[in-house]
Amino acid sequence: MTNRTAPPPTATTAGPDTAPATAPEPTGYRLRWAALAVILAAEVMDLLDTTIVGVASPAIRSDFGGTDAQIQWISASYTLAFAVLLITGARLGDLLGRKRLFVAGAAGFTLASVLCAASAGSGTLIAARTVQGLFAALLIPQGLGLIKSMFPPKEIGAAFGLFGPVLGLSSVLGPTLGGYLTDADWFGTGWRMVFLINLPLGLLAVLTGLKVLPTDRTARTAGAGRLDPVGVLLLSAAVLLLVYPLVQGRELGWPLWTYLAMAASLPVLRLFVLQQRRVLRRGGTPLIEPSLFGKRAFTSALATGLVFFAALSGLMLTFTLYLQLGLGWTALHSGLSMIPLSLGIVAGAILSGGFLGPKYGRRVLHAGMVVAALGVLALQASVEHWADALTSWTLVPGLALTGFGLGLIMAPFFDIALAGVEESETGSASGVLNAQQQLGGSIGVALLGTAFFGWAGSDGFRHAAGWTFGLTAGLLALAFLVAFLLPRRARPEHEG
Repeated sequence: MTNRTAPPPTATTAGPDTAPATAPEPTGYRLRWAALAVILAAEVMDLLDTTIVGVASPAIRSDFGGTDAQIQWISASYTLAFAVLLITGARLGDLLGRKRLFVAGAAGFTLASVLCAASAGSGTLIAARTVQGLFAALLIPQGLGLIKSMFPPKEIGAAFGLFGPVLGLSSVLGPTLGGYLTDADWFGTGWRMVFLINLPLGLLAVLTGLKVLPTDRTARTAGAGRLDPVGVLLLSAAVLLLVYPLVQGRELGWPLWTYLAMAASLPVLRLFVLQQRRVLRRGGTPLIEPSLFGKRAFTSALATGLVFFAALSGLMLTFTLYLQLGLGWTALHSGLSMIPLSLGIVAGAILSGGFLGPKYGRRVLHAGMVVAALGVLALQASVEHWADALTSWTLVPGLALTGFGLGLIMAPFFDIALAGVEESETGSASGVLNAQQQLGGSIGVALLGTAFFGWAGSDGFRHAAGWTFGLTAGLLALAFLVAFLLPRRARPEHEG
């Protein structure tokens, strides 16, 4: 029988030799794993639409004609709209509820995909792609905040670890699926099927999201319930001035205005910071919570992620360019050849998220960068050694090693970045992290893409690929050094 006369030990009743009772660990949201599947489905839609359209561009041009600039804008319009409104979309999730914004974003994204498929010309397709990017900016930032609110600390590393396989599989699946769907010409749709494929994914995200996503609290206080329109305009202008020339500069040969626009983004960003401080002094709610930038883990993760995602995006671009332009492989052949990269990412992410990340923290991230850099150098050696005799099989060791390293990085990166973020800061943090990925990707594409084409013009595609892979390994080495700014573990109480 239980002795009812003796109270359980507490902080006030425990004696000197009795440890105070600890609060039970939170168990998390009941449907969290089903909700995570919905969030990952949305990530797949976004990543597919980032990569799939490039493969279909020749078929689109055959149907519509148009200039090179118009064809480029079919991809660029999505990227720009997405990047410009990411932080605003995250803030709206704080104000209106993340579940509500997620479902609305998924519904709008799906409808815009249908409009893309129904486009009668390049102009209408560009407009529909812009709408698609706008809804993606409402949809995608909600995912990180929802995950942080649904999962207990002991499981959140594993949840973030699943982002690695999704990123890897989608990055390879996009070009492969795009090539297959365009060539298969299902029901006479041709390239239009690359957009219609979003219809089942989008409907799944909407209908299942309504059922399984948690209904979160929204900001209801007087100052916190309003969006800051001046802040939105200033931040959007700063991002546009920076990202637009990065997206278009390489294709246009880097005219003077691209450098002027990037330079102009700095004073506009400064104006945004001053305006946000003024909003805070007046008791309002700024678009980005200033307290975020006082958190070492978050600011260090921004610096680390900027370099890492630049290396990742630049590598994906230059590798596929070499396979198709340098070796003459088809898009489908190139995509299938990258399967070892995806399998490596899946293995690394599962191992990192489920075990290594929570136990070893930053050391796993560092190990991943070393392994990925070694894999990229192995790719460089394969390209230089085999030259025109290169096959998909000779690429397997380098790709698998690179993918495994990239997979190791994903879980500890997001876990450390968001571990110290408060609930009131989650929307801002998610928006800034997503925007950082977009900016890093744009920088990587501009930097490595420009280097690749410059070297290809003077020394041929093989040497250009080898030197660009070396540059990618250098970026990973830089990310390795910057990552020392991160805390050793996501939760300092576990450091030892």
